[in-house]
Amino acid sequence: MAFRPRLSRPPDPTLYTPNFAYRRGRLFCERVPFERVAKRVGTPAYLYSRASIEAAYRRLNHSLASLPHTLCYAVKANSNLAILQLLARLGSGFDVVSGGELYRLQRIGVPGWRIVFSGVGKTREEIREALHYTATGSTRRRRGTPAGILLFNVESPAELDLLVSEAARGVARG
Repeated sequence: MAFRPRLSRPPDPTLYTPNFAYRRGRLFCERVPFERVAKRVGTPAYLYSRASIEAAYRRLNHSLASLPHTLCYAVKANSNLAILQLLARLGSGFDVVSGGELYRLQRIGVPGWRIVFSGVGKTREEIREALHYTATGSTRRRRGTPAGILLFNVESPAELDLLVSEAARGVARG
């Protein structure tokens, strides 16, 4: 007797994702039918709900309203520039783990005071770039805010030595 896998219907995205719905047998994201997206950009494609992202961010931010806080989105989770721009407009901070992620935020104008650098294995060049970071896109930069990011999460004594060394070089250069 040959093995015959059970074919099951794919999971219904509308059960878990607000702003996705079936209407007359067609799947929609907000008010946009998936077929329109497929015709415009091809497949496969990722489709995100702006309303869902905004609602989730606002819910989380509101739940922490009684505490001083900064929500920092992990850029490694999704580095799509449109999503990063949306989160920046909502007031999000950002957690980066590489110079490439820092560069993406720089391209869209995220100010350094909203960036945290985490992760193991930061290179000398990445630390130097973060210490001298300035946003290049349009931004609501605070007056008098120096170059650089908000903070580094240091992962080892060796990384701390490297950070102190690079920071001292920057001070010595003026």
